[in-house]
Amino acid sequence: MKRTSVALAAGLIGSALVAPPAEAAAVWTTPLADQPAAVEVAAFWLGDGGANLRNATPYNVQTAVDKVISRDGVPADTKPGTVAPIPPADSGEASTKTPATSGKVFFTGADGLPHWCTGTAVQSNFRNLVATAAHCVLDTQRSDAALGKWVFVPGYAEGATPQGLYVGKGAFTHYDFPTYDDYDRDYAFVNVYNGVMPSASGELTNFGRLVDNTGGQGLAWNQPLDSTVDVFGYPAGPHPDGKRPYTGETLESSSGRTTAAAVPSLKAEEFTAVESPFTGEGSLGSSWLLHYDKSSRLGLLNGVTVSVADTDGNQRYDTSFSPYFDGELAEIYRAAANQWSGSIILPA
Repeated sequence: MKRTSVALAAGLIGSALVAPPAEAAAVWTTPLADQPAAVEVAAFWLGDGGANLRNATPYNVQTAVDKVISRDGVPADTKPGTVAPIPPADSGEASTKTPATSGKVFFTGADGLPHWCTGTAVQSNFRNLVATAAHCVLDTQRSDAALGKWVFVPGYAEGATPQGLYVGKGAFTHYDFPTYDDYDRDYAFVNVYNGVMPSASGELTNFGRLVDNTGGQGLAWNQPLDSTVDVFGYPAGPHPDGKRPYTGETLESSSGRTTAAAVPSLKAEEFTAVESPFTGEGSLGSSWLLHYDKSSRLGLLNGVTVSVADTDGNQRYDTSFSPYFDGELAEIYRAAANQWSGSIILPA
């Protein structure tokens, strides 16, 4: 597919996508909220005791596919590469056995209602980066406008924000996703402001940088297939047979080996597939962690779930799909990893 080069447009804030002219990278930037708007976004989600968080439903856009074609492999476009993970600033005894980096991304959709996907904190220069599916950031039902009121809540549980709430400042995606609906590029990195928490009086208080609080997963690209990955997400929707084994209230995990697949309905020729029982709704954006260490709860992000399928026809989803993480993904990551965001709470 022919690529069109665009440059970064850091610092522009609004509701429209930004595609300035330029010279080097296939990077597409999307502003989400400036500082005054970010305060309003945080109040929307934290107000009334987190009512909008509790009432949000799992996003059900492009959650499942039918036809899947197995492939022998996916061509690497550059040398393999990695970015190391980093533990939280306070790396004392963990309170859970699952990654503190995982959480829910909340937003309002084309219907104006609150919804959520899964997201993951990733190491970056300013410790402020979240990875998820691109269609959990860009509203594909409205010509790829940004989804509204976008936030990340790590460790979310029943309206609680134990590690703070982080408002999205801007997103970085691949040019081909909003331009050509190319799901081989259905990934996004979102810079978030410092976290906030409500005080006893209801005012917002600063909770610090995301990765300082949760740690950050590393990143891996151009890795060989037939590798084991651990998948972490919040599945919630039904299987084709109507059964609902997941509630979406707790972080679930599965493990499997990666293979190559093509999904014609998504224009996807370079998908990675992994055997997983997750349903699609809620699990969009789930992290695929390579070399996951259970003691540190850290690994290398090597995929994000963008859809699922029932490949054996037994009315139960059995496979999750991610874009193959290649050198172009690494380019998008590097652009996002160098963007500062700061706090939404200004000094008095």
